[in-house]
Amino acid sequence: MDKFSKKGIELNSESGIQEAIRRFFQDAEKIFDAVMLPMRVPAKDSYAWIMIKDREYLKDATPIAPIMPVNGAKALKRFTRKGEARLKVAALMRPCEIRAAVELTKLNQINLDDVILCSYDCPGALPMQDYISEPEAGEAKFQYLLDNDIWNSAEVKPVCRICDKFSLPASDLHFAIEQGKVIIIANSEKGAEILKDMNLPGAYLLENWDRSIQQIKQKRLAAKEQNFAETKNKIEGFEKLLETFSVCIGCHNCQSACPICYCRQCYFDSVTAKPNADVVMMKMEQRGGLTLPMDRIMFHTGRMAHMSLSCVSCGLCSDACPVDIPVAEIFSYVGSQTQQAFEYCAGESLGDALPMKEYKSDELSELKAILSDATAQEVADE
Repeated sequence: MDKFSKKGIELNSESGIQEAIRRFFQDAEKIFDAVMLPMRVPAKDSYAWIMIKDREYLKDATPIAPIMPVNGAKALKRFTRKGEARLKVAALMRPCEIRAAVELTKLNQINLDDVILCSYDCPGALPMQDYISEPEAGEAKFQYLLDNDIWNSAEVKPVCRICDKFSLPASDLHFAIEQGKVIIIANSEKGAEILKDMNLPGAYLLENWDRSIQQIKQKRLAAKEQNFAETKNKIEGFEKLLETFSVCIGCHNCQSACPICYCRQCYFDSVTAKPNADVVMMKMEQRGGLTLPMDRIMFHTGRMAHMSLSCVSCGLCSDACPVDIPVAEIFSYVGSQTQQAFEYCAGESLGDALPMKEYKSDELSELKAILSDATAQEVADE
């Protein structure tokens, strides 16, 4: 824990975790101009991001929603993309959504000057299709996880079961959950100022909570190691990669759902990437036949190369896949390998420069050495 999170403030949780968080934002009426958080849609079969200015509407919000139909960072991007806002907004999001917001800030897609990022200990999210098929059962199932401190449930999405960054991301305020209690923690100077303005001095000791978080983290890391070993076996080598993505229908839903794919015009959806009939016929004659849609492997590997450094393993890509390809687990595995190679953790800190966007002088000398070695090997092979 850093200097901001040595002590927290215990909130009144007698009416439950969700109500404790709702009440905090209601009490902070003079601090925030608006609050962005999830709310169940009228049909009661999904959730939407709502920007609330009238605190009366907070009573209908669900701070910790059972599902994640849209990554909160995408919603925040649409609010701040063109620069500073006129409102001081508190945005309550899952840790993976906070991390995505941090990455998009580095990519100049989000402006956080007037935004207070708020996070919470995340038990995971239910798979979208499971929830949609039985919304009320999903609500009851998720509430049971919250009420009973269940942090390693088989009911949540596969990527949630292996997420070791489920607590205290790079947010300003964090809602810690410990055996039904809600403790708010200042996690930045901005957050500390807010709690000071609300006259909420930190007094709750966090040692037991921190110990519990570390225990949960260790279990998830063990699950991640096993999952990555299984995923590696599915995609290592071109033949296995081809087999894994063989059922892809080319809908590009995974790209649309991904918070990191921010390009206004994706190459794979452009005119350039869509060959005319003559080119298709030429390729068919060369290969003796074609599977359609074409270039499915190129699409997925291209996306990996484009965004794996910033992948936060939110799992939206798998939720969006209509043919149940484990896209999220594959991208989480590839992202971990890419980020490890660059000694970088996506969304961990606003202060860490995004690799491939900013270079250090010593990195250029390393690149020169790599190129020299490659050239020497090529000459030797000749």
